Amino acid sequence: MRVIHMIELNKDQQIKLLKLARKTIADKLGIAEIPGELSFEDDVFKEKCGAFVTIHIKGDLRGCIGYIEGVKSIPETVKDMASASAFSDPRFSSLTPDEYKKIDIEISILSPVEKVNDINEIVVGRDGLIISRGFSRGLLLPQVPVEQGWDRETFLSHLCYKAGLPADSWSKPDIVIEKFSAQVFSENELFLK
Repeated sequence: MRVIHMIELNKDQQIKLLKLARKTIADKLGIAEIPGELSFEDDVFKEKCGAFVTIHIKGDLRGCIGYIEGVKSIPETVKDMASASAFSDPRFSSLTPDEYKKIDIEISILSPVEKVNDINEIVVGRDGLIISRGFSRGLLLPQVPVEQGWDRETFLSHLCYKAGLPADSWSKPDIVIEKFSAQVFSENELFLK
């Protein structure tokens, strides 16, 4: 069995990343809310791993974009994904200054991805999933099925929809399913709002 290296951030590190995400969005909107620079001296911030930034307004999704695998340091990734989630998610128009006051930012720091050989390995609430067939690919973060109240099969069906595939595609032999876990934290959860 392969050991998956999961990065664990402490509360102070989580708060710094959430402040960075908010500052990135504020700066792009021309809102001078968070003065000064944030320091990312801790060794963990030099790590490269996948990460998603999700934006909600009153519990409703307002943007979510991320890297599945590590391409940049954690702060650089959070900065890029905060900007992309606020201004480049194709499902939504760009975030406005009025909306900015209402957003809740959530960050998911991902473990490395591993192949699923048996769907019974999948644990709802622990695992995020990626499904692919040819050029079709879909990803759902671990918190999504919990928020929606889905069981494993419903999670897999919605993953197929996300990839543009029929709901039962997850059971076909030409499908690749991969999983990852994530450390998820938000401004609401850490009482930053």
